This record gives sequence, structure tokens and C-alpha cells, in this order.
Amino acid sequence: MSDLGTAGTGAVLRLLLDGQPRTRAELIDLSGLARSTVTGRIEELLTAGLVVPSGEAASTGGRPPARFRFNPTARLILAADVGATHLSVALTDLTGEILDRSTTPLNIAEGPEVVLTAIAQTGRSLLKAARRSVKDLAGTGVGLPGPVEHSTGRPNHPPIMPGWDSYDVVGRLEHELKAPVLVDNDVNIMALGEHATEYADVEHLLFVKVATGIGAGVISGGRLHRGANGAAGDIGHVQAPGRTELCRCGNTGCLEAVASAAAIAAQLHVGGSHDIVDLVRAGNTAATAAVRQAGREIGTVLAAAVSLLNPSVIVIGGSLSQSGDSLLAGIREAIYARSLPLATTDLHVTTSRSGQDAALCGAATLVLQHALAV
Repeated sequence: MSDLGTAGTGAVLRLLLDGQPRTRAELIDLSGLARSTVTGRIEELLTAGLVVPSGEAASTGGRPPARFRFNPTARLILAADVGATHLSVALTDLTGEILDRSTTPLNIAEGPEVVLTAIAQTGRSLLKAARRSVKDLAGTGVGLPGPVEHSTGRPNHPPIMPGWDSYDVVGRLEHELKAPVLVDNDVNIMALGEHATEYADVEHLLFVKVATGIGAGVISGGRLHRGANGAAGDIGHVQAPGRTELCRCGNTGCLEAVASAAAIAAQLHVGGSHDIVDLVRAGNTAATAAVRQAGREIGTVLAAAVSLLNPSVIVIGGSLSQSGDSLLAGIREAIYARSLPLATTDLHVTTSRSGQDAALCGAATLVLQHALAV
């Protein structure tokens, strides 16, 4: 990581991340750094293997200037998406492109020792298959299904993660993998992944995960907004107007208690998201109506978020988003009915394009952003 984090090196490297080869002169003009600084940084990056020669530019007289390009496989990233009942681990290059992956059933309630050991073991297996080692890691990004204090990477009273509260996830994995570890909640990394891979030019985006629970990741000014304590986007515990159902948090009428997959499954007497999606796809009218109404409840809460944050894109992800048009139609119906025209004139409400890869791409993006922050 120190290869990426040396002062000034990150500024030069960022200019090459688009894959476009550039000369020293072009990098000097684009970065605004002194010639000697850019030359020194290029030498550091060449030594680290992060930049490689890429031919010569056309000569304007004299010796043609050398070009340099980013080498995305100089370092690798481990990305881990920890769900309530599954673990997905991927090996990516420095652009976030997934090179290999593994997904296995794993219950988060088994505790941090079991889950984090599985992440480390799976990571080593993926590295071995790629004929690489932990020495090649730029870092590991982890998404957890509960509140996380991002500055420390410690879970903060996660409701479905017994034994995880304040556990030192970073210290445990850094000891195992000998590289920096970044941890955030699953919805935040899904927002990062969707933004990085599909909406990089969008400044204001809201990613909403509708699954067993409901949450949102907020991209504002092109950056993830976590809030003062990492609780930004916790829309699942905003009260749905007129509802009084008891929520697992202890309050009544929470959006999660009336519109999540768990709430719909209880209403329909089925197992969970997959059963609901299957029923909707099969044309079951009760399931379709329940999902559409859940969309309206979610849209009503999102209408307030639209007025507050004024996003240009709202992306709906999570397992229930696979139920087709019913959920999305209900969300759109409520948002456009309850929001002012000024806030919705250019608003695009859609389902996730990156799908199940959003969390893994986001975990990789978490590491890369940290690496290039200096």
C-alpha cells in the first residue's frame, strides 16, 4: 500500500487510472506538479510496477517522448461481501475488475472468528489459484450487514450479528492478510460499487437495498456520505406514515417492519425474498399486490429523501429488486406523487445495473480510494 500512498505518487497515478498512456509532459500539465516531482514519482511507480512503459509519442523534433500507462495487476485487492447467510469473496485488480470469486453459505450468527477465518482462508485460496501471494495485496475491503464505525471498522450494535459488537475486524484480518483492511456496512459498499461501475459521472445518487432489511447508501458530490456516526442512509427505521407495526429496533411503524422482504414474507406466509420473487414471477396476485404496496411505502419515505438530498439517480438493489416491475412501479408512484416537480424533473429511478457484483466492486473501490487518498 505504501507504493500507492507516497505523497504525490497518488496524484500522478490517478491520472493514469483511465488506462490512457501519457507522457511526462502531459502528466506535468495535468497534475500541476513540478517536472522534477513528476519524474521522481514516475520512477517510484515504475519501480513498484504500478506503471509500465507504453511506447513512444509522436516526435515534434528530437527524441520521441516515452509514454507510461497504469498496470492494474501490479497489486490485487480482496473484496468480501458478508451477508446474513452467505459469504462472497473476490479477487480484483486495481480497477476493481473481478478476476476470480467464491461464494459459500455462511451464517453471520456463527460469529466473527468463524466468518473472518473463512474470509482469510478463501482469500489465500484465490491468491494461490492466481499464483500470487498476500505480498501482492493492496488491501482488503469488507462489507458487513450491520452498522459499522467506519473509522475503526468495528461493528456498532449490529442487530443480526451476535458477538460482533465492537469486534476488531480490521486488526484480525490485517494480522491474517498482512495488508490494510477497510470495513463498511453492506449498503454503503453497494452504493460505492454501483457508482464506480455504472454512474461515475453522477454527482448525487441514492442506492436503496430492499432485502431482509432496508437501507440506503448516499453519494453526495461524488463521494459517499456516512454522516457523523456512520448512520446516514438508515431509512429502514424511518416511520412509514400511518403504520404501527412493531419493529425489531423497538419502535413502531418503521419502514423495515412494513415493507422489507421479511415483512412481506410474514404477510404471505413464505420463507423469504426468493419465495416472494418466485411468486411474483409466477403471476401470483397476492404477492404482486404486496410487493407493489411495499414499493409505495418505500417511495413515500424516499420522497422525503428526494426533497432533502435532491439526487439525480435512485438505484434500487437487494434481493427484492429482482421481483420485476412491481416494486419499482410502487416506488416511482409514491415518489412522483409526493415530491415537488423541481426535485423530480431530472430524477431517474431504476434497478441496479451491477446486481450481485455491486457489493464486491464497492469493497474493492473502498480499498482503492483509501490507497489513493494521499
